Amino acid sequence: MNDFLLVFRRDYKTKEIQPSPEQLQAHLSRWREWFDDLKARDVLARPLQPWESTGKVLKNDKTVTDGPYAEIKESIGGFIVVRAGSYDEAVEIAKGSPVFELGGTVEVRMALG
Repeated sequence: MNDFLLVFRRDYKTKEIQPSPEQLQAHLSRWREWFDDLKARDVLARPLQPWESTGKVLKNDKTVTDGPYAEIKESIGGFIVVRAGSYDEAVEIAKGSPVFELGGTVEVRMALG
């Protein structure tokens, strides 16, 4: 078994595509259900952690900025680390993510070391 990082990305800034408060509550409920399922299947490699919505970026010239982080609208909404036997298995786990409901993506990377 290997550890894989699942990074969840979505456009969290464009107001026109944000869910209503009711839609957001239902969406967050589906995240909780998905996380509970992953825990029950014992595929979480580490406990869930809160994710700060702001951050700092160290640029090539060694200066630190609050953003913009990239020339894209997507930003990282969170991440988890899962245990899987292969990339394909990790991708299958990622396919269950509720992030797709709101037009998001999941980046899957193997944790080395």
